[in-house]
Amino acid sequence: MKKPLRVTLIIVVSIVALALMWKYGFTVVSTSELEAIAESEEFDAAEYVDKIWSSRIVGTIEENAVDLSKILSEMETDASGNASKEKLTEIAQKYGLITVGEAHVYMVKGEGNVIAVNTESSVGTIEVKVKGYDGPISVLIYIGTRIPSDNSSIRDAVGITFGEFKEQTQYGKVAAEINKRVLSEVVGPLDKTNLLGKTIEFEGAMTIRTFNLVNIDLSKVTIVPVKIVVKE
Repeated sequence: MKKPLRVTLIIVVSIVALALMWKYGFTVVSTSELEAIAESEEFDAAEYVDKIWSSRIVGTIEENAVDLSKILSEMETDASGNASKEKLTEIAQKYGLITVGEAHVYMVKGEGNVIAVNTESSVGTIEVKVKGYDGPISVLIYIGTRIPSDNSSIRDAVGITFGEFKEQTQYGKVAAEINKRVLSEVVGPLDKTNLLGKTIEFEGAMTIRTFNLVNIDLSKVTIVPVKIVVKE
């Protein structure tokens, strides 16, 4: 092909491409962008959690968990079990952290007696009478075959942020994978039929949602555990 003809064809193709981009909104994707897309599609949440489970998750909670009895003792509720957002914010700033979505998340630990066991629901729980706390707030710990899909207590409490990921979906997958790890490694080995009346030690994370709320229902709090030890 002669050079002038080749140049002409290149110009024509370029004009057509530009016209299509203008009409249909096509965009040019750079090599780096393509690589980022590929990385997003291949993101392995299980592998990611494998690498951080012992150190960043379990280790962080072990080192920084606050006695749950201390936190609950500072939470004042009315006769209906409600607490003011303003006062809860002060407690969260003192013992936990507040997410961009205004959720209050805490790393907690405690000891107590199991006074109720619920295994009828897939989102099963045990209710624990926490040593050192005699107030009205009920304490539940997840022990079911699943944890609510919107629960990201552990991910948020240990400080894993959205900015560490390329995609929102990756951020969500990490929370889900952490919960799966809780179910397999923490909850799975428990003898759930023999928990009632037992004393346990626990560590984990809990979330109190406050977005668009003035009064917060604190009749109960629910903990996602990273450790449950049944004491004989």
